[in-house]
Amino acid sequence: MTYRPTIGLEVHAELTTRTKMFCDSANDPDETRANTNVCPVCLAHPGTLPTVNKSAVKHVLRVGSAVGATLADYSEFDRKSYFYPDIPKGYQISQYAYPLVAGGALAGVAITRIHLEEDTARSSHGKDASLVDFNRAGVPLMELVTEPVIHDAETAGKFARELQLLLRTLGASHANLEKGEMRIEANISVSKDETLGTKVEVKNLNSFRSVELAIAYEIDRQIAALENGEALVQETRGWDEGKQQTFHQRFKEGSADYRYFPEPDIPKLKLADDPEFAPAAVVATLPELPWARRARYGALGLKDDTVEMFLADPFMAMLFEGVVSGAQGDAEIIRLAGNYIASDIVGFVTDASVSGSREHIDAVSFLKLLQMIKAGDLSSRGAKDVLREMYAQGGDPAAIADSKGLIQVHDEEALLKAVQGVIAAHQGPADEYRAGKEASLQFLVGQAMKATKGAGNPGKLKELLVKELKR
Repeated sequence: MTYRPTIGLEVHAELTTRTKMFCDSANDPDETRANTNVCPVCLAHPGTLPTVNKSAVKHVLRVGSAVGATLADYSEFDRKSYFYPDIPKGYQISQYAYPLVAGGALAGVAITRIHLEEDTARSSHGKDASLVDFNRAGVPLMELVTEPVIHDAETAGKFARELQLLLRTLGASHANLEKGEMRIEANISVSKDETLGTKVEVKNLNSFRSVELAIAYEIDRQIAALENGEALVQETRGWDEGKQQTFHQRFKEGSADYRYFPEPDIPKLKLADDPEFAPAAVVATLPELPWARRARYGALGLKDDTVEMFLADPFMAMLFEGVVSGAQGDAEIIRLAGNYIASDIVGFVTDASVSGSREHIDAVSFLKLLQMIKAGDLSSRGAKDVLREMYAQGGDPAAIADSKGLIQVHDEEALLKAVQGVIAAHQGPADEYRAGKEASLQFLVGQAMKATKGAGNPGKLKELLVKELKR
Protein backbone atom coordinates (compact mmCIF):
# COMPACT_ATOMS: atom_id res chain seq x y z
CA MET A 1 0.00 0.00 0.00
CA THR A 2 1.30 3.46 -0.85
CA TYR A 3 1.90 6.17 1.71
CA ARG A 4 -0.46 9.10 2.07
CA PRO A 5 1.20 12.46 2.88
CA THR A 6 -0.69 14.94 5.05
CA ILE A 7 0.39 18.56 5.28
CA GLY A 8 -0.76 21.51 7.34
CA LEU A 9 0.68 24.99 7.02
CA GLU A 10 1.36 27.68 9.59
CA VAL A 11 1.91 31.09 8.05
CA HIS A 12 3.10 34.20 9.88
CA ALA A 13 2.71 37.61 8.24
CA GLU A 14 3.93 40.94 9.59
CA LEU A 15 1.09 43.44 9.36
CA THR A 16 1.40 46.91 7.83
CA THR A 17 0.54 49.14 10.77
CA ARG A 18 2.06 52.49 11.74
CA THR A 19 3.09 51.27 15.18
CA LYS A 20 3.85 47.96 16.87
CA MET A 21 1.33 45.55 18.34
CA PHE A 22 1.33 46.67 21.96
CA CYS A 23 3.21 49.99 22.01
CA ASP A 24 3.69 53.16 19.98
CA SER A 25 7.17 52.36 18.63
CA ALA A 26 7.31 52.62 14.84
CA ASN A 27 6.65 49.52 12.77
CA ASP A 28 9.24 50.08 10.04
CA PRO A 29 10.58 46.93 8.33
CA ASP A 30 13.07 48.99 6.31
CA GLU A 31 14.87 50.50 9.31
CA THR A 32 18.52 49.48 9.09
CA ARG A 33 19.81 51.04 12.31
CA ALA A 34 19.65 48.41 15.03
CA ASN A 35 17.57 49.02 18.16
CA THR A 36 16.14 52.31 16.88
CA ASN A 37 12.38 51.67 16.99
CA VAL A 38 12.22 50.51 20.60
CA CYS A 39 10.64 51.60 23.88
CA PRO A 40 10.27 50.25 27.43
CA VAL A 41 7.22 48.19 26.41
CA CYS A 42 8.83 46.23 23.56
CA LEU A 43 12.05 45.91 25.58
CA ALA A 44 10.02 44.39 28.46
CA HIS A 45 11.04 46.84 31.14
CA PRO A 46 9.37 46.07 34.51
CA GLY A 47 6.07 47.84 35.13
CA THR A 48 5.21 48.50 31.49
CA LEU A 49 1.75 47.63 30.16
CA PRO A 50 0.71 46.60 26.62
CA THR A 51 -2.05 48.34 24.65
CA VAL A 52 -3.74 46.56 21.73
CA ASN A 53 -3.20 47.98 18.22
CA LYS A 54 -6.69 48.45 16.78
CA SER A 55 -5.45 48.54 13.17
CA ALA A 56 -3.86 45.11 13.57
CA VAL A 57 -7.16 43.68 14.82
CA LYS A 58 -8.93 45.19 11.78
CA HIS A 59 -6.40 43.64 9.39
CA VAL A 60 -6.95 40.14 10.80
CA LEU A 61 -10.74 40.49 10.76
CA ARG A 62 -10.65 41.65 7.13
CA VAL A 63 -8.51 38.65 6.15
CA GLY A 64 -10.96 36.39 7.98
CA SER A 65 -13.92 37.98 6.24
CA ALA A 66 -12.25 37.58 2.83
CA VAL A 67 -11.80 33.82 3.34
CA GLY A 68 -15.37 33.32 4.56
CA ALA A 69 -14.42 32.62 8.17
CA THR A 70 -16.32 33.23 11.41
CA LEU A 71 -15.28 36.47 13.10
CA ALA A 72 -15.12 36.31 16.88
CA ASP A 73 -17.54 38.35 18.95
CA TYR A 74 -15.27 37.70 21.95
CA SER A 75 -11.52 37.29 22.00
CA GLU A 76 -8.60 37.48 24.40
CA PHE A 77 -4.82 37.38 24.41
CA ASP A 78 -2.67 34.76 26.14
CA ARG A 79 0.87 34.39 27.36
CA LYS A 80 2.92 31.78 25.54
CA SER A 81 5.90 31.04 27.76
CA TYR A 82 9.33 30.15 26.44
CA PHE A 83 12.85 31.41 27.00
CA TYR A 84 14.99 32.69 24.16
CA PRO A 85 17.18 35.81 23.87
CA ASP A 86 14.93 37.33 21.18
CA ILE A 87 11.92 37.45 23.54
CA PRO A 88 12.91 39.55 26.56
CA LYS A 89 9.74 39.03 28.61
CA GLY A 90 10.27 35.26 28.71
CA TYR A 91 6.86 34.92 27.06
CA GLN A 92 5.14 36.01 23.88
CA ILE A 93 1.72 37.65 23.86
CA SER A 94 -0.34 35.52 21.49
CA GLN A 95 -3.82 33.99 21.28
CA TYR A 96 -4.79 30.45 22.16
CA ALA A 97 -8.33 29.56 23.20
CA TYR A 98 -10.14 32.54 21.67
CA PRO A 99 -8.64 33.58 18.32
CA LEU A 100 -10.02 36.49 16.31
CA VAL A 101 -10.95 34.26 13.34
CA ALA A 102 -12.06 30.64 13.03
CA GLY A 103 -12.69 28.53 9.94
CA GLY A 104 -12.82 29.68 6.34
CA ALA A 105 -11.02 28.42 3.25
CA LEU A 106 -8.61 29.68 0.61
CA ALA A 107 -7.55 28.05 -2.67
CA GLY A 108 -9.56 24.96 -1.69
CA VAL A 109 -7.72 24.55 1.63
CA ALA A 110 -9.67 24.67 4.90
CA ILE A 111 -8.39 27.09 7.54
CA THR A 112 -8.44 26.29 11.26
CA ARG A 113 -7.82 29.73 12.74
CA ILE A 114 -6.23 33.14 12.28
CA HIS A 115 -4.94 35.01 15.30
CA LEU A 116 -2.74 37.90 16.38
CA GLU A 117 0.52 37.93 18.27
CA GLU A 118 3.73 39.93 18.57
CA ASP A 119 6.86 39.23 16.61
CA THR A 120 10.19 38.49 18.27
CA ALA A 121 13.45 40.40 18.02
CA ARG A 122 15.96 39.48 15.34
CA SER A 123 19.12 37.55 16.29
CA SER A 124 22.35 37.48 14.35
CA HIS A 125 25.18 35.12 15.16
CA GLY A 126 28.83 35.80 14.40
CA LYS A 127 32.10 34.09 15.17
CA ASP A 128 32.69 35.95 18.42
CA ALA A 129 29.25 37.17 19.47
CA SER A 130 25.51 36.93 19.03
CA LEU A 131 23.60 40.19 18.69
CA VAL A 132 19.90 41.00 19.15
CA ASP A 133 18.10 43.80 17.27
CA PHE A 134 14.78 44.70 18.94
CA ASN A 135 13.38 46.77 16.04
CA ARG A 136 11.20 43.79 15.07
CA ALA A 137 10.22 42.92 18.65
CA GLY A 138 6.53 43.63 19.09
CA VAL A 139 5.66 44.04 15.41
CA PRO A 140 2.05 42.85 14.79
CA LEU A 141 2.12 39.29 13.49
CA MET A 142 -0.82 37.46 12.00
CA GLU A 143 -0.66 33.68 12.27
CA LEU A 144 -2.83 31.54 10.01
CA VAL A 145 -3.12 27.79 10.60
CA THR A 146 -4.63 25.46 8.02
CA GLU A 147 -6.34 22.16 8.62
CA PRO A 148 -4.17 19.11 7.81
CA VAL A 149 -5.93 18.64 4.47
CA ILE A 150 -3.10 19.22 1.99
CA HIS A 151 -1.64 16.10 0.39
CA ASP A 152 1.01 17.37 -2.02
CA ALA A 153 3.64 20.07 -2.31
CA GLU A 154 2.01 21.78 -5.30
CA THR A 155 -1.23 22.46 -3.40
CA ALA A 156 0.75 23.88 -0.48
CA GLY A 157 2.63 26.23 -2.79
CA LYS A 158 -0.59 27.34 -4.49
CA PHE A 159 -2.18 28.13 -1.12
CA ALA A 160 0.83 30.16 0.03
CA ARG A 161 0.91 32.18 -3.21
CA GLU A 162 -2.82 32.90 -3.01
CA LEU A 163 -2.47 34.01 0.62
CA GLN A 164 0.32 36.41 -0.30
CA LEU A 165 -1.84 37.85 -3.08
CA LEU A 166 -4.78 38.26 -0.70
CA LEU A 167 -2.68 39.98 1.98
CA ARG A 168 -1.31 42.45 -0.58
CA THR A 169 -4.75 43.06 -2.09
CA LEU A 170 -6.14 43.90 1.35
CA GLY A 171 -3.12 46.03 2.25
CA ALA A 172 -2.68 43.89 5.35
CA SER A 173 0.95 42.94 4.72
CA HIS A 174 3.70 43.48 2.17
CA ALA A 175 4.25 39.71 2.60
CA ASN A 176 7.75 39.62 1.10
CA LEU A 177 9.19 36.21 1.91
CA GLU A 178 12.76 37.30 1.24
CA LYS A 179 12.43 40.00 3.93
CA GLY A 180 10.80 37.69 6.45
CA GLU A 181 7.50 39.61 6.24
CA MET A 182 5.77 36.32 5.44
CA ARG A 183 7.12 33.11 6.96
CA ILE A 184 5.84 29.64 6.15
CA GLU A 185 6.16 26.49 8.21
CA ALA A 186 4.95 23.09 7.02
CA ASN A 187 3.79 20.26 9.28
CA ILE A 188 4.27 17.02 7.38
CA SER A 189 3.45 13.39 8.12
CA VAL A 190 2.96 10.21 6.11
CA SER A 191 0.92 7.09 6.81
CA LYS A 192 -0.55 4.10 5.03
CA ASP A 193 -4.13 4.78 6.15
CA GLU A 194 -6.39 7.65 7.15
CA THR A 195 -4.70 8.09 10.53
CA LEU A 196 -2.07 10.81 10.82
CA GLY A 197 1.57 9.81 11.09
CA THR A 198 4.28 11.43 13.20
CA LYS A 199 4.26 15.17 12.51
CA VAL A 200 7.50 16.91 11.54
CA GLU A 201 7.63 20.70 11.32
CA VAL A 202 9.88 22.29 8.68
CA LYS A 203 10.96 25.92 9.13
CA ASN A 204 13.19 28.41 7.27
CA LEU A 205 11.10 28.35 4.09
CA ASN A 206 11.80 31.74 2.54
CA SER A 207 10.41 31.23 -0.97
CA PHE A 208 7.48 29.42 -2.54
CA ARG A 209 9.93 27.21 -4.38
CA SER A 210 11.53 26.26 -1.05
CA VAL A 211 8.09 25.43 0.38
CA GLU A 212 7.41 22.97 -2.43
CA LEU A 213 10.92 21.48 -2.51
CA ALA A 214 11.10 21.05 1.28
CA ILE A 215 7.72 19.35 1.47
CA ALA A 216 8.55 17.00 -1.39
CA TYR A 217 11.92 16.17 0.17
CA GLU A 218 10.46 15.59 3.63
CA ILE A 219 7.75 13.28 2.28
CA ASP A 220 10.39 11.17 0.55
CA ARG A 221 12.64 11.22 3.65
CA GLN A 222 9.88 10.03 5.95
CA ILE A 223 8.76 7.27 3.60
CA ALA A 224 12.34 6.05 3.19
CA ALA A 225 12.83 6.01 6.97
CA LEU A 226 9.67 3.99 7.56
CA GLU A 227 10.56 1.56 4.79
CA ASN A 228 13.91 1.02 6.52
CA GLY A 229 12.19 0.25 9.79
CA GLU A 230 13.18 3.52 11.47
CA ALA A 231 10.88 5.27 13.94
CA LEU A 232 10.02 8.90 13.15
CA VAL A 233 10.10 11.45 15.96
CA GLN A 234 8.16 14.67 16.38
CA GLU A 235 10.74 17.33 15.66
CA THR A 236 11.44 20.70 14.10
CA ARG A 237 13.66 20.64 11.03
CA GLY A 238 15.17 23.41 8.95
CA TRP A 239 15.60 23.66 5.19
CA ASP A 240 19.09 23.87 3.73
CA GLU A 241 18.74 25.63 0.39
CA GLY A 242 22.28 24.74 -0.68
CA LYS A 243 21.98 21.03 0.04
CA GLN A 244 18.29 20.91 -0.93
CA GLN A 245 17.43 18.89 2.16
CA THR A 246 15.95 19.25 5.63
CA PHE A 247 18.00 18.94 8.82
CA HIS A 248 17.24 18.42 12.51
CA GLN A 249 16.98 21.54 14.68
CA ARG A 250 15.24 20.48 17.87
CA PHE A 251 12.58 18.17 19.23
CA LYS A 252 9.13 19.71 18.87
CA GLU A 253 7.33 21.20 21.82
CA GLY A 254 3.66 20.54 22.52
CA SER A 255 1.12 23.21 23.49
CA ALA A 256 1.42 22.17 27.17
CA ASP A 257 5.11 23.14 27.11
CA TYR A 258 4.19 26.76 26.44
CA ARG A 259 2.02 27.03 29.61
CA TYR A 260 -0.61 29.19 27.94
CA PHE A 261 -2.74 31.32 30.26
CA PRO A 262 -4.84 34.47 29.72
CA GLU A 263 -2.80 37.68 29.49
CA PRO A 264 -3.72 39.58 32.70
CA ASP A 265 -2.55 42.99 31.46
CA ILE A 266 -4.89 43.17 28.43
CA PRO A 267 -8.69 43.48 28.85
CA LYS A 268 -10.92 40.95 27.10
CA LEU A 269 -12.04 42.02 23.63
CA LYS A 270 -15.83 42.18 23.33
CA LEU A 271 -15.88 42.77 19.60
CA ALA A 272 -19.65 42.41 19.40
CA ASP A 273 -19.97 45.68 21.35
CA ASP A 274 -18.13 47.66 18.65
CA PRO A 275 -20.19 48.30 15.45
CA GLU A 276 -16.92 48.81 13.55
CA PHE A 277 -16.07 45.13 14.07
CA ALA A 278 -19.49 43.76 13.11
CA PRO A 279 -19.14 41.19 10.28
CA ALA A 280 -21.23 43.27 7.85
CA ALA A 281 -19.14 46.36 8.58
CA VAL A 282 -15.91 44.44 7.98
CA VAL A 283 -17.20 43.00 4.69
CA ALA A 284 -18.08 46.52 3.53
CA THR A 285 -14.39 47.52 3.75
CA LEU A 286 -13.17 44.78 1.41
CA PRO A 287 -11.95 45.60 -2.12
CA GLU A 288 -12.55 43.33 -5.11
CA LEU A 289 -10.93 40.08 -4.02
CA PRO A 290 -8.35 38.27 -6.20
CA TRP A 291 -10.62 35.40 -7.24
CA ALA A 292 -13.40 37.80 -8.24
CA ARG A 293 -10.98 39.90 -10.28
CA ARG A 294 -9.50 36.75 -11.81
CA ALA A 295 -12.96 35.72 -13.02
CA ARG A 296 -13.73 39.21 -14.37
CA TYR A 297 -10.45 39.44 -16.27
CA GLY A 298 -10.98 35.95 -17.69
CA ALA A 299 -14.41 37.02 -18.94
CA LEU A 300 -12.74 39.93 -20.74
CA GLY A 301 -10.74 37.42 -22.76
CA LEU A 302 -7.33 37.87 -21.14
CA LYS A 303 -4.87 34.99 -21.15
CA ASP A 304 -4.29 33.24 -17.82
CA ASP A 305 -0.70 34.42 -17.46
CA THR A 306 -1.75 38.01 -18.24
CA VAL A 307 -4.48 37.78 -15.60
CA GLU A 308 -2.01 36.60 -12.95
CA MET A 309 0.43 39.35 -13.90
CA PHE A 310 -2.28 41.98 -13.41
CA LEU A 311 -3.25 40.46 -10.06
CA ALA A 312 0.34 40.62 -8.84
CA ASP A 313 1.26 44.05 -10.26
CA PRO A 314 -0.93 46.94 -9.03
CA PHE A 315 0.49 49.45 -11.54
CA MET A 316 -0.18 47.26 -14.57
CA ALA A 317 -3.64 46.47 -13.23
CA MET A 318 -4.35 50.19 -12.73
CA LEU A 319 -3.27 50.94 -16.30
CA PHE A 320 -5.47 48.16 -17.66
CA GLU A 321 -8.44 49.19 -15.50
CA GLY A 322 -8.09 52.75 -16.80
CA VAL A 323 -8.39 51.50 -20.36
CA VAL A 324 -11.35 49.25 -19.48
CA SER A 325 -13.12 52.22 -17.92
CA GLY A 326 -12.51 54.44 -20.95
CA ALA A 327 -13.15 51.77 -23.59
CA GLN A 328 -16.86 51.55 -22.71
CA GLY A 329 -17.09 47.86 -23.46
CA ASP A 330 -15.05 47.88 -26.69
CA ALA A 331 -13.77 44.29 -26.66
CA GLU A 332 -11.08 44.91 -29.29
CA ILE A 333 -9.59 47.84 -27.37
CA ILE A 334 -9.60 45.79 -24.15
CA ARG A 335 -7.91 42.89 -25.91
CA LEU A 336 -5.27 45.18 -27.39
CA ALA A 337 -4.63 46.71 -23.95
CA GLY A 338 -3.94 43.29 -22.43
CA ASN A 339 -1.63 42.31 -25.27
CA TYR A 340 0.41 45.54 -25.39
CA ILE A 341 0.83 45.69 -21.61
CA ALA A 342 1.82 42.03 -21.25
CA SER A 343 4.22 42.03 -24.20
CA ASP A 344 5.55 45.49 -24.96
CA ILE A 345 5.38 47.40 -21.67
CA VAL A 346 6.53 44.42 -19.62
CA GLY A 347 9.27 43.93 -22.21
CA PHE A 348 10.46 47.52 -21.76
CA VAL A 349 10.49 47.14 -17.96
CA THR A 350 12.51 43.93 -18.02
CA ASP A 351 15.00 45.10 -20.68
CA ALA A 352 17.82 47.01 -18.98
CA SER A 353 18.86 48.49 -22.32
CA VAL A 354 15.54 50.37 -22.63
CA SER A 355 15.56 53.65 -20.72
CA GLY A 356 12.37 55.13 -19.33
CA SER A 357 9.64 54.34 -16.83
CA ARG A 358 6.24 52.74 -17.02
CA GLU A 359 4.96 55.62 -14.89
CA HIS A 360 5.39 57.82 -17.98
CA ILE A 361 2.42 56.01 -19.54
CA ASP A 362 -0.99 57.06 -18.24
CA ALA A 363 -4.29 55.34 -19.00
CA VAL A 364 -5.71 58.25 -21.05
CA SER A 365 -2.70 58.41 -23.43
CA PHE A 366 -2.49 54.62 -23.63
CA LEU A 367 -6.18 54.39 -24.56
CA LYS A 368 -5.66 57.01 -27.27
CA LEU A 369 -2.81 54.93 -28.69
CA LEU A 370 -4.98 51.82 -28.77
CA GLN A 371 -7.77 53.71 -30.52
CA MET A 372 -5.29 54.84 -33.18
CA ILE A 373 -4.24 51.23 -33.70
CA LYS A 374 -7.84 50.08 -34.05
CA ALA A 375 -8.61 52.90 -36.49
CA GLY A 376 -5.68 51.86 -38.66
CA ASP A 377 -3.82 55.12 -38.07
CA LEU A 378 -0.77 53.18 -36.84
CA SER A 379 0.76 49.97 -38.06
CA SER A 380 1.81 47.36 -35.53
CA ARG A 381 5.43 48.43 -35.96
CA GLY A 382 4.53 52.09 -35.69
CA ALA A 383 2.48 51.49 -32.54
CA LYS A 384 5.45 49.78 -30.88
CA ASP A 385 7.70 52.71 -31.76
CA VAL A 386 5.22 55.24 -30.37
CA LEU A 387 4.72 53.21 -27.18
CA ARG A 388 8.48 52.97 -26.71
CA GLU A 389 8.73 56.77 -26.95
CA MET A 390 5.89 57.13 -24.45
CA TYR A 391 7.76 54.80 -22.09
CA ALA A 392 10.93 56.83 -22.53
CA GLN A 393 9.50 60.27 -21.78
CA GLY A 394 5.71 60.24 -21.91
CA GLY A 395 3.71 62.41 -24.30
CA ASP A 396 0.69 62.37 -26.57
CA PRO A 397 0.72 59.35 -28.93
CA ALA A 398 -0.75 61.29 -31.88
CA ALA A 399 1.91 64.01 -31.57
CA ILE A 400 4.67 61.42 -31.29
CA ALA A 401 3.39 59.48 -34.31
CA ASP A 402 3.07 62.67 -36.36
CA SER A 403 6.59 63.88 -35.46
CA LYS A 404 8.05 60.53 -36.51
CA GLY A 405 5.99 60.26 -39.70
CA LEU A 406 4.24 57.13 -38.47
CA ILE A 407 0.63 58.12 -39.17
CA GLN A 408 -0.66 55.72 -41.79
CA VAL A 409 -1.87 57.16 -45.10
CA HIS A 410 -5.52 56.44 -45.92
CA ASP A 411 -5.65 58.62 -49.06
CA GLU A 412 -6.65 56.09 -51.69
CA GLU A 413 -5.31 58.14 -54.58
CA ALA A 414 -1.83 58.40 -53.02
CA LEU A 415 -1.81 54.71 -52.09
CA LEU A 416 -2.97 53.70 -55.58
CA LYS A 417 0.00 55.47 -57.16
CA ALA A 418 2.34 53.54 -54.84
CA VAL A 419 0.64 50.24 -55.69
CA GLN A 420 0.82 50.83 -59.43
CA GLY A 421 4.51 51.71 -59.11
CA VAL A 422 5.23 48.49 -57.18
CA ILE A 423 3.43 46.32 -59.74
CA ALA A 424 5.32 47.99 -62.57
CA ALA A 425 8.65 47.48 -60.79
CA HIS A 426 7.97 43.82 -59.85
CA GLN A 427 6.33 42.19 -62.85
CA GLY A 428 7.64 38.72 -61.88
CA PRO A 429 5.90 38.47 -58.48
CA ALA A 430 2.84 40.16 -59.98
CA ASP A 431 2.55 37.45 -62.67
CA GLU A 432 3.15 34.73 -60.04
CA TYR A 433 0.22 36.02 -57.99
CA ARG A 434 -1.99 36.12 -61.08
CA ALA A 435 -0.97 32.49 -61.66
CA GLY A 436 -2.18 31.52 -58.18
CA LYS A 437 0.87 31.96 -55.92
CA GLU A 438 -0.64 33.69 -52.85
CA ALA A 439 2.76 34.18 -51.16
CA SER A 440 3.73 36.67 -53.85
CA LEU A 441 1.00 39.01 -52.65
CA GLN A 442 2.68 39.40 -49.27
CA PHE A 443 5.93 40.31 -51.00
CA LEU A 444 4.14 43.01 -52.98
CA VAL A 445 2.44 44.37 -49.81
CA GLY A 446 5.87 44.63 -48.21
CA GLN A 447 7.22 46.51 -51.20
CA ALA A 448 4.23 48.84 -51.10
CA MET A 449 4.89 49.53 -47.40
CA LYS A 450 8.48 50.40 -48.31
CA ALA A 451 7.27 52.67 -51.08
CA THR A 452 5.08 54.56 -48.60
CA LYS A 453 7.91 54.59 -46.03
CA GLY A 454 5.80 52.56 -43.65
CA ALA A 455 2.99 55.09 -43.67
CA GLY A 456 0.64 53.12 -45.90
CA ASN A 457 -2.20 51.20 -44.29
CA PRO A 458 -1.26 47.57 -45.04
CA GLY A 459 -4.87 46.44 -45.20
CA LYS A 460 -5.74 49.13 -47.72
CA LEU A 461 -2.57 48.46 -49.74
CA LYS A 462 -3.43 44.78 -49.94
CA GLU A 463 -6.94 45.59 -51.07
CA LEU A 464 -5.68 47.92 -53.81
CA LEU A 465 -3.01 45.43 -54.95
CA VAL A 466 -5.57 42.64 -55.40
CA LYS A 467 -7.86 45.01 -57.29
CA GLU A 468 -5.09 46.18 -59.63
CA LEU A 469 -3.64 42.69 -60.21
CA LYS A 470 -7.04 41.39 -61.31
CA ARG A 471 -7.54 44.08 -63.91
